[in-house]
Amino acid sequence: MLLCLRMPDPIHKISPLAHQLGFVLIGVARLEPLEDRRAFYTGWLAAGNHGEMAYLGRDPERRFDPRRLDPRLRAVVSLAYPYQAPSGAPLDWKLELRGRIAAYAAGDDYHERVLGAARQVAEAMQRLRPGALCRTYVDTGPVFEREWAAAAGLGWFGRNTMMLNARAGSYFFLAEIFTDIDFGAAAVPYRPHCGKCRRCIEQCPTGALGDGNGMDARLCISYLTIEHRGPIAPEMRAKLGNWIFGCDICQEVCPFNATGADAGYGAPGERLWPRLAEIMTLDDEGFRRRFAHNAVKRAKRRGLLRNAAVALGNSGNPEAVGILTRTLRQEPEALVRAHAAWALGALGDAQARGALCHALGSEPDPEVRREIIMALDGAYVRSCAAEAPQRNS
Repeated sequence: MLLCLRMPDPIHKISPLAHQLGFVLIGVARLEPLEDRRAFYTGWLAAGNHGEMAYLGRDPERRFDPRRLDPRLRAVVSLAYPYQAPSGAPLDWKLELRGRIAAYAAGDDYHERVLGAARQVAEAMQRLRPGALCRTYVDTGPVFEREWAAAAGLGWFGRNTMMLNARAGSYFFLAEIFTDIDFGAAAVPYRPHCGKCRRCIEQCPTGALGDGNGMDARLCISYLTIEHRGPIAPEMRAKLGNWIFGCDICQEVCPFNATGADAGYGAPGERLWPRLAEIMTLDDEGFRRRFAHNAVKRAKRRGLLRNAAVALGNSGNPEAVGILTRTLRQEPEALVRAHAAWALGALGDAQARGALCHALGSEPDPEVRREIIMALDGAYVRSCAAEAPQRNS
């Protein structure tokens, strides 16, 4: 059922089409400068909470006021498109050596699917108002999506920093249609419902969430597995569990997601629990073929295999040693080899230590060698050095 939030003409006329296209929420807001977000956002950037996402600091004025994109714009239509929440009994990922992918990446790249649907809604608006200007965004461009969704009455900012709706939860994508149509009346604000609940803050493994609807992206599992391109800090690796692309923990523990969204991409099944051994064997062509139309491609091959190596190290399963040993010997990317070395150290059995010791004598990259040495205790490193002449003779 589509929730139409105080819809003026012509939005109420296109709401059936929006519902048919899969949207579950639609609302309208007048465009006014988001001055109430300026201090928070500039402070958040100044503190470095955006990590390596430098694009978030570019053209901030266009984020605060979309009319800087085009002075003719007068209003924004915000839409919510659901995706299926994780369902079914969780797998024993340590036994089966399975990684975990965030639910939103279960199907085809949401940019393509949701943007196409939003553009059809924009085209319907233009048929009703010939000549109307419509600019459509889905997670693209300098747009404060959640702020405009809140202004349009779609929901409230949860403590997990998500846009929450009491009926639709938070498992949905946002789309915006900026237009020169003047709708007049402002949307009715959505009352926050989090109350005293702090489950998302308390159960975030890395402590990325704080009071005041703030997040330090540098500590967020989603950021670390997708946006962060270099080595994952050693102290963070064990906290990633088996997440290899994104994270859903702060959504899974939210009471408003108890029933989850029931539309979108269908049952995710094993698409959200890939076999780590298969991930570690992907070459460049295999990665492109498997994730050509999937959001996972954003992590790039080296990032995904880096994450999978960490998950194997967190499994505690001796069967992971063989996979990681082959990676340490054959993987062309030093970043992946470095994390495979850490993972072997985390597993820590004699076979893992032997693989590390063998690699120490032949590894050419200094950063990978450093990881190998850190994974081995001092006494074992000395024994490796003593055995090296025998192995090389």
